[in-house]
Amino acid sequence: MSHLQKSDAGDHTPHGPPLILRHDLPASFVLFLISIPLSLGIAHATGAPLMAGIISAVVGGVVVGAISGAPLQISGPGTGLVVIVAGLVAQFGWAATAAITLAAGVLQLALGLTGISRLVMSLSPAVVHGMLAGIGISIAVGQLVVVLGGTAASTVPANLAQLPGELVAPAFGPVVTGAVAIAVLLLWPRVPRASLVPAPLVAVAAATALAFVLRLDVQRVDLPDSHALVFPEMPQGSAGAVIAAVVTVALVASMESLLSAVATDRLHDGPRARLDKELIAQGTGNVLAGALGGFPISGGLARSSTNVAAGAKTRYAAIFQGVWIAVAVLAFTPTLELIPLSALAGVLLVVGLRLVSISRMRNLLQHREFLVYAATATGVVLFGLLEGVVAGLAIALLRALYRLTHCSVRVEGNRVCVRGSLVFLGIGRLVRELRRLPPGQTVVLELHVDYLDHASYEAINDWREGYERLGGRVRVDEVHDTWYDRANQGKPGRRKTLPGPLPRWFAPWSHWQGTPEAVSLPAQRSSAESDPMILGMHEFERRSAPLVRPFLHELAVRGQRPQQLFITCADSRVVPNLITTSGPGDLFCVRNIGNLVPMSSADDRSVGAAIEFAVEVLNVRRIVVCGHSDCGAMKALVQGSATRGSHLHSWLRNAEPSLIRFHAPMSEGCAELPVADRLSVANVAQQLDNLLGYPSVREAITAGTLTLKGMYFDISNARVYLVDPDRNGLEPVPSPA
Repeated sequence: MSHLQKSDAGDHTPHGPPLILRHDLPASFVLFLISIPLSLGIAHATGAPLMAGIISAVVGGVVVGAISGAPLQISGPGTGLVVIVAGLVAQFGWAATAAITLAAGVLQLALGLTGISRLVMSLSPAVVHGMLAGIGISIAVGQLVVVLGGTAASTVPANLAQLPGELVAPAFGPVVTGAVAIAVLLLWPRVPRASLVPAPLVAVAAATALAFVLRLDVQRVDLPDSHALVFPEMPQGSAGAVIAAVVTVALVASMESLLSAVATDRLHDGPRARLDKELIAQGTGNVLAGALGGFPISGGLARSSTNVAAGAKTRYAAIFQGVWIAVAVLAFTPTLELIPLSALAGVLLVVGLRLVSISRMRNLLQHREFLVYAATATGVVLFGLLEGVVAGLAIALLRALYRLTHCSVRVEGNRVCVRGSLVFLGIGRLVRELRRLPPGQTVVLELHVDYLDHASYEAINDWREGYERLGGRVRVDEVHDTWYDRANQGKPGRRKTLPGPLPRWFAPWSHWQGTPEAVSLPAQRSSAESDPMILGMHEFERRSAPLVRPFLHELAVRGQRPQQLFITCADSRVVPNLITTSGPGDLFCVRNIGNLVPMSSADDRSVGAAIEFAVEVLNVRRIVVCGHSDCGAMKALVQGSATRGSHLHSWLRNAEPSLIRFHAPMSEGCAELPVADRLSVANVAQQLDNLLGYPSVREAITAGTLTLKGMYFDISNARVYLVDPDRNGLEPVPSPA
């Protein structure tokens, strides 16, 4: 079950009076001050009765808040529904729009009961954000007309057609009040302690005060029938148009609510939203709002984020907010009727523009999803919400199909590199490139593919057999998976392909560079590239780098944070990352002859410096000393073969305590090992003791932040053991719990 489906705050969060009074009550006042201007502005922007916005704010707070599956989400008149509702009002009238809202609520209830809400997570974010951007642009253009003194039309093209005339002769009063509201809304967050008072409230209050003092000629909020309810009426029109309207309102309101709930979850540490329950709550709210003549309801991220920022902890913040709005409308109607409509339009204009996020565009550009975003937004602006969403979904599906069927083919000398998905739609291009290769060569077909269908396999295999009949050789080298090799197994008369990615990653250079199948690089490359290390670096850049680049980039940004200091021998056969299955950033390694840890008082300071850096700066949690079989340093120590006066002889003096420990009793399993290997085990145990001579190590162990481990690697059997320093013995690595 998704973490989004867990129990809500009503099941786990205490609802005692102290918590409500301390957190939820203050937050509810902040929400109330924001909701009043937004609710009036949204209703006015669509041509709906202003009271419809207030009804929805009250129902969204009290009813939806009480049963919500996302307790900290605030519901009310849906910003994303402005364009849709404006069209419905123009087409059917307000009473019929209320009936459509009621029917949409019933559809939401049905969807919530089916558990379909989680599908919202599968919708392309580019389509969703493009839809919101298109809605935002539509709102902004319409409200700009109102700020200039005109009356907004129901479509963006119609509003754009009005703009030149309004710009030539703008009305002074609406322009001044609208500009003041916009300026205050944008500048208020820069004022010290501005967060104590919501910016929309300050913007509307400032514009209203200016209009009152200067006696400006502006249209104001009109609530002459504020206590009368508009009951829903059956829409007049074709059944198809009505059904389409109901489905559109239900889907858009649901999508906006669920996406807002998911986004709100990221803002707090409380219980996660239950999406099905939230959808049922939204449906209940829209049934009641439609029955009372209210605006369609949805959850809003702007109000919800404000709720979290204001310190709300439970659903009571939403409930109280709805109560305060109802009280204000019933008791303070004359005050509300002083508000200029152009001030509300200014607030909505900024709200609309904020739905167009530059940072989101930049992010979609990086992920190559901007075309879907732009198509959706443009479609919503020019043709309507449904048309825009369908256009975005169509382009998203076409792009997904293209990515699933597209492959790139690059020929470099006698190496052919294929990347992507190799299906029958793209096999023609690959075969054409393969047929251009000169005969009689050794060719490597390198497959970096995440899928290979049977038609592609047959085409490759037919070309391969034909090429080899003419004297050439073909190596099919699969890097990420073994699609071709699996298809090739069990085929009569068909031999198994040469080893694929395994030797490339783990075998020595000579294993894969010295084989007859090794492929020469293009002639124009430097002859120095015959050096195995140069060839290895070339292989890294071509194969490994694309896989590890994201991890290395992250490490470069945040710095190294290894959990282990790994002290092991400089022996070329010991590969720490291989035997510990670790990657970049996991191990802080120290390698020297014999994996020695000199006493802290010894002349050598290099190992001690690494230990102190690992423990004191990197805060590693464990230090591992790893010895191994067939160790040259231990053989030299046993045989005394190091030349006196040499650097090696001087260094191996640090292992003399290991010789003393070697003569102590050892476990039965170690007694059967060769002398040098037994010394390797004793040497690991001794180096663990030597580590305790370093003050930083002792202090970290005492504090419980550091542990020591001994390891022994049997090279010939590729086995790893733990070293028990108390018994000078070996133990198998325990299986994970």
